[in-house]
Amino acid sequence: MPVEKSELSRFELGKYYLTGLFLKGVVGTMRLLPYERRIAAMGAIVRGLAPVVGFSKRVRNNLNLTCPELSDAEVARICRAVPDNAGRAIMEHFSPEGFTERQRTAKISGPGVEAFDAAIAAGKPIMMITAHFGHYLAARVALQARSGKAIGCLYRRMANPYFNDMYVDAFYKTGAPMFEQGRRGMVEMVRSLKKGEIIAIVSDLHAHGGEELMFFGKPAVTSVLNAELAMKYKAVMIPCYAVRQENGLDFEIVLHDPVPHTDAKTMTQYTNDDLESVVRQHMGQWFWIHRRWKPWNGLGVQPQDMP
Repeated sequence: MPVEKSELSRFELGKYYLTGLFLKGVVGTMRLLPYERRIAAMGAIVRGLAPVVGFSKRVRNNLNLTCPELSDAEVARICRAVPDNAGRAIMEHFSPEGFTERQRTAKISGPGVEAFDAAIAAGKPIMMITAHFGHYLAARVALQARSGKAIGCLYRRMANPYFNDMYVDAFYKTGAPMFEQGRRGMVEMVRSLKKGEIIAIVSDLHAHGGEELMFFGKPAVTSVLNAELAMKYKAVMIPCYAVRQENGLDFEIVLHDPVPHTDAKTMTQYTNDDLESVVRQHMGQWFWIHRRWKPWNGLGVQPQDMP
């Protein structure tokens, strides 16, 4: 977990400081390129580094666990596509001006559009449930432009305190408010829901304290808090995906039908299943590098069961 600077040793601070300088230098250098070229270039860089830093191995392991029927050629294609998409998303995050200008007119489609517009008109709280797929910030930008409303986002602070400021500042340039993961951020997010506002939450991470639900046919520890909040504050819960287009630069924002309010586990399994259906259509756009199926407190896929 990220900690305050005061909790770090001098050695750790020095290491983070130098790493922060390096990362800022890389981002600053890439930003000298025209927008289209820098996005493609970062995709190529991360794609090239993937076998060296272990990304390709993680992708292969996750695919072997969940999709053993895939051919070697398809696995190899996904191993290239996943880091390419991740690299593009990184550079898009640190290019908020050009990214916002380009994505504010992104195509918005899907059966959930009508429900989104109706909830806006009625002043109901909305929870956009998204994932590390394509680039979720494109959905934030486009839906803010469509609705004329701010969309608050929950984020996790980076471990490097010197690079975190740059990271969070880029977030704010795509909109506000931002809710930092933790007690204070949760209070602010709940306050936003009470006021009938819109929030966006990335829901596809392993969650300590979560429930063992299914994802790609395997047990995955998943937080049910989003569903609990939706029921408590009568929020419209809409699965939302930013699908990267073939040119690698543009997105289509797809909104699915709202999640029916039943119980927290059923609703969360619904969102897991919904995400899986989208990922299966665009296998290279989900972040297969995540340790999504790791164990916790006896739940999830155990180490001996991993490929």
